[in-house]
Amino acid sequence: MHTIWKGSISFGLVNIPIKLHAATEDKDIKLRNLHKECHSPIKYEKVCPVCDVEVKTEEIVKAYEYTKGKFVVLDEEDLEKLKKEKEDKAVEIIDFVKMEQIDPIYYDRTYYMSPGDGGGKAYSLLRKALEESEKVGLAKIIIRSKEQLAVLRVYEKTLVMETIHYPDEVRKAGDVPNVPAEDKVTKKEIDTAILLIDQLTTDFEPEKYTDEYRTALLELIESKRTGKEIVTPVEKAPAANVTDLMAALQASIDKTKPKKPAAKKKRASSKVKKEA
Repeated sequence: MHTIWKGSISFGLVNIPIKLHAATEDKDIKLRNLHKECHSPIKYEKVCPVCDVEVKTEEIVKAYEYTKGKFVVLDEEDLEKLKKEKEDKAVEIIDFVKMEQIDPIYYDRTYYMSPGDGGGKAYSLLRKALEESEKVGLAKIIIRSKEQLAVLRVYEKTLVMETIHYPDEVRKAGDVPNVPAEDKVTKKEIDTAILLIDQLTTDFEPEKYTDEYRTALLELIESKRTGKEIVTPVEKAPAANVTDLMAALQASIDKTKPKKPAAKKKRASSKVKKEA
């Protein structure tokens, strides 16, 4: 597994050398843009709209647009100096909290952590302490020139670090438009909805969920590549336009209700009269 970061975990006076590995991978299918006439890949060039010339990398500077059309230019030397002051290659655990206190909206990216040279015992100590206390560590780390808040927890005997958003990066739910202020539903509607939820409740088995769109796209690409005829699947019948809430809930329950086994047919011989 590729190492993307090396450093250490600062756990009180304990220092644990660790390596960081990406825990997830992007499996999106990348499509290229081609020129329709000759099928050549399209180039994206950096062009100055005023000078009307292509700009080289060494001619580009970074800046912050503090108001429309006005910028503060930041020198690379200043950015590097600031980066070195903050980036000491240590994951500093600052607090321990219960995991259920952190809403999933805060989570961003997940990384596996492996022990570095000589860090096996200290790694095991932190892992065991987190398991026994049933808590997670809150830490700070700088990745790609950005200071991140992160959660350290245990997943299948491996320490996992999940970067989380700062509170000011999470938009207020109160700003979402058209959210009903009150629940204007009846007791019967609530009970029916809960019944539907109960019927659809199961254990979480991630292996049974697949990206159907990606699979279909790969099949389409392979069919195009091999020159086979492309077949169109039979379309599903359009869903009934049910506007009544109770009718929609009842229809969903009927659809998810387990089917009863068919009754066995009586033997034909039982219906035949015996000859005298």
